[in-house]
Amino acid sequence: MKRKVFLKTLGFGSASLLTSSGILSSCMSGMNHGDAVVPQVNAGLFINPLKIPKTVSGNTSLVAQNTSEALLSASKVNVLGYGDGILGPTIRVKKGDNVNINLINKLSDHSNIHWHGLKIPADMDGHPDQMVMTNETFNYKFSINQQAGLNWYHPHLHESTAEQVTQGLAGLFIVESDQEKSLALPSGEFEVPLIIQDKRMASDGTIKYNPTMMEIMSGYLGENILVNGTHKPFLDVSTRFYRFRILNGSSARIYNLSLSNSAEFYVIGSDGGILPLPEKVKNVILGSGERLDILVDFSTMKVGEMVFLKSETFFTMGNAQGNQPFEIMAFNVKRLESDTFKLPNALIPVPKLPSTSNKRVFTLIMDMMSSEGMHKINGKVYKSGRIDETVSLGSTELWEFDNSTGDEAHPMHVHGVMFHVVSRTGGRNAILPHEKGWKDTILVAPGEKVQVSMTFEIKGKFVFHCHNLEHEDDGMMLNFEVK
Repeated sequence: MKRKVFLKTLGFGSASLLTSSGILSSCMSGMNHGDAVVPQVNAGLFINPLKIPKTVSGNTSLVAQNTSEALLSASKVNVLGYGDGILGPTIRVKKGDNVNINLINKLSDHSNIHWHGLKIPADMDGHPDQMVMTNETFNYKFSINQQAGLNWYHPHLHESTAEQVTQGLAGLFIVESDQEKSLALPSGEFEVPLIIQDKRMASDGTIKYNPTMMEIMSGYLGENILVNGTHKPFLDVSTRFYRFRILNGSSARIYNLSLSNSAEFYVIGSDGGILPLPEKVKNVILGSGERLDILVDFSTMKVGEMVFLKSETFFTMGNAQGNQPFEIMAFNVKRLESDTFKLPNALIPVPKLPSTSNKRVFTLIMDMMSSEGMHKINGKVYKSGRIDETVSLGSTELWEFDNSTGDEAHPMHVHGVMFHVVSRTGGRNAILPHEKGWKDTILVAPGEKVQVSMTFEIKGKFVFHCHNLEHEDDGMMLNFEVK
């Protein structure tokens, strides 16, 4: 139950709340908050072939609808999707393309699409105000004028985003460019999309979404990990380089991605596209909404070997996450194959942004006694009709996300721009390898302050928010207007 629904049920307005804190505390103490109950990820055999979403062009239709998918067993259960089955197709376009996509809403509730990572006009961005009602259609039309990269699309409705995404509404949006093509990166069957999501399910595979107040505080976690809608997936691979385009599409779960044989892999891109240089790593912590573009060299492994993509433990993101290592999917090395691909020494340069003294600080806090929402930015929760920040068109600004007093991690996402990570103080106290290129979402751990720099090139009303979707739906989101 959401906190404000709980308060309305009790009949508390904001004034009575101030004089009834004792009653409120007493009532809340009797609620099922899900105290300290963190679902453990289920173990099991990886016996299901990885599903690969079909690829479509930027001229298509997406039907948001109730559909069905076999998740835990051969029996199909009800899910949401943009076609037949859970999730949606991968949309693949080129820089310079004109996109024309119809959203047809066949749900019983309103919906919309936010094109996460795309720099497009404000009236096409999928702001929470821009609702598509039941049985209505909206035509998204925009041009692609940005670097190659892995983006995604999903609903963006205040108070309903997490549920619609968790039930299945999400998909990838890949932008290509001639500059990226010149790198001759692995392609075709050797370029594999991976949408990683956790789901809480009933025994028949039905997806459950009913967070308690404590789960709104920390984020709603599931005990089953799906990749591209596949439970316990495997992928047969050859002894060569593969490119994996990874999205953390979970509502709240953070992953510490690594390979089970402790092999190094190469980060070549993140949210906003290709990095300047390949970054050799053994693990990457990826927050909700963040993307990762990696190369894995299976030529060092033997035919017959099984290697897992897994999430290692971590202890820097609050108490609700990171306590359990678990496997996400299996790679079965099946074929011996010669590989002509050579890892480039350099990739795509990232231009520097103008220096600036224009700085805004956004303090991320939790207010347990708030009647409107527990998660706040600068003491405020989201209000649709209120402009919280006004930005000059063409200006470059430094935004600081301050989680220095917080207990939970916040992956902060800004619409309508790409940014550079300038600094991280406290906590991990460093800019990480996958943060050295363009970003639109940055994971701010407890105890950290992260500064990002961005230039505002598109007029209009946008939002920025925490991409822990329970936090976002609880009000951890503000409007800004560029004019």
